[in-house]
Amino acid sequence: MRHPSFRLTPSRALGAVVLVLAVLALLVWVPNDTASGYVVSKRGRVSIGDAMAPALAFGLLALSGLLILWETRNFDAPGQSDRRGPALLAVMLGICAAALTVMIWAGPLAVALLNPDETYRNLRDAAPWKHIGFVVGGTGLVTGLITLVEHRYSWAALAIGLATVLVLIGAFDLAFDDLLLPPNGDQ
Repeated sequence: MRHPSFRLTPSRALGAVVLVLAVLALLVWVPNDTASGYVVSKRGRVSIGDAMAPALAFGLLALSGLLILWETRNFDAPGQSDRRGPALLAVMLGICAAALTVMIWAGPLAVALLNPDETYRNLRDAAPWKHIGFVVGGTGLVTGLITLVEHRYSWAALAIGLATVLVLIGAFDLAFDDLLLPPNGDQ
């Protein structure tokens, strides 16, 4: 079986550059620029360290570089540009903007309707109020993007969106006492 010769295409160059920069940031920049590690344990209380957020971001960046390299393994020549690209980007940005708007306002609206004697600011770290915006907006974001890609709505997309949000709540909100899920840290 013949293997195609390796040619450096713009997509492969982008994937390699993204991967190298992310690995350098993870190995050099993050350890030298943060005061604490990924997780800090003090007097039995576990909290997020200074290195957690940038490490997660650069880890996702490295994964993106790997995915770009993986996707370009069978394609040597760049294809023609798709005229639908800007429209797709506009729809994706619209879905993100709508989901973030819902995320920001769902919690305060729920408090105003269901608990008018309190303010959202006072309840932003109390269950279930702190989860309402994150669950509704996050589920809408994931479901909307899956629906866009599949060109149809499905209950499976909704289930994946809800499962994703619940995993994030379990991984971050339940594990760390002093972490406020978005958008609660900005209120």
